[in-house]
Amino acid sequence: MRIAVPNKGRLHEPTLDLLERAGLHVEETAERQLYADTVDPDVSILYARAADIPEYVRDGAADLGVTGLDQASESGGVVESAELADDGDLVDLLNLGYGNCRLVLAAPEAGDITDVADLAGKTVATEFPNVTRNYFDSVGVDPEIVTVTGATELTPHVDMADAIVDITSTGTTLQVNRLAVIDEVLASSVRLFARPDVAADDKVQEVRTAFQSVIDAEGKRYLMLNAPKARLEEVKDVIPGLGGPTVMDVEETEDGEETVAVHVVVDEAEVFSTITDLKGVGASGILVTEIERLVE
Repeated sequence: MRIAVPNKGRLHEPTLDLLERAGLHVEETAERQLYADTVDPDVSILYARAADIPEYVRDGAADLGVTGLDQASESGGVVESAELADDGDLVDLLNLGYGNCRLVLAAPEAGDITDVADLAGKTVATEFPNVTRNYFDSVGVDPEIVTVTGATELTPHVDMADAIVDITSTGTTLQVNRLAVIDEVLASSVRLFARPDVAADDKVQEVRTAFQSVIDAEGKRYLMLNAPKARLEEVKDVIPGLGGPTVMDVEETEDGEETVAVHVVVDEAEVFSTITDLKGVGASGILVTEIERLVE
C-alpha cells in the first residue's frame, strides 16, 4: 500500500511527524527522493506536491493521500463514505487536525461589494475555480470566475476582479490588503483520503486507526498513583478520567494499611488541579507521563 504525502511546504514536517508517532517510521535514504519505505514492509511513501496528491490517489498511483481538504475539493468530489462515492470521488477517512485554514470570499473594505448577491455579473479571482464555482452555484449567484496562480489578494486593486476567493489562516494578509471577508466558502484542514475501492481494506483501516490513536492521545496524560484502599472512592471522585480508572491491589504498608495502585488517563489541562486534589485524599507516588497513542 502506498501513501502520498506532501514533499515540501508547511504540511511536510507535520505529516512525517504523524507517520513517526503512528509507528510508520519512514526510512529516508536521500534528499528529493520520490519514494520511501517504512518499517512496515506493506506500506511505502510517495512524495508529491500537496495539490497533486488527490490526483495520484484517484489515478491509483497511491492508495491513500494526506493533503488539505481544499486541494482535494478543488480537484474533484469528496465524500464521507465509499457508499456515497461516484466515479472520481475521494473518501474523507479522517480529519488529521493540522493545516487549518479557511477559503473565504473577500472584497475591498471600502467598495460596493458587501454581500454575496452583489457579485452577480461581477468578476471573482481565485486559485480555486472549481470550489468557487460550486460555492456560487449553491448560493444561486453567477459571477465570472477568473483563475489566477498567485497574489490573488492584489487583483481587486488592479481592476482584475471585484472580489476574491482565497485561503486565509489568520486574516492578516486580507487586512494588510484592505479586504473584508464576506462569507466562508470552505473550512479546510489536512485529511486522510482514500479511493472508494480501497477505503474498507484491512490495511487502510489499520493506518487510519494508527493515525486516530495519535490524534486521540494529543492533550492527554497518564496518571499513576498509590492510595489507601479505604479512601478509594474519594480518589475516584476527584479523578476526571476517560471512563473509570484501573485499580490494582498492592502490598500492605508497614503499618498494615491496604493500598491500591490507580491508573487513569486525564486531560493535560486538568493535571495540575487533579494532583492537588489527589494529595488531599491521601494519594502518593503520583507519576504523570505523556501518551504517544491512545486506541479507544
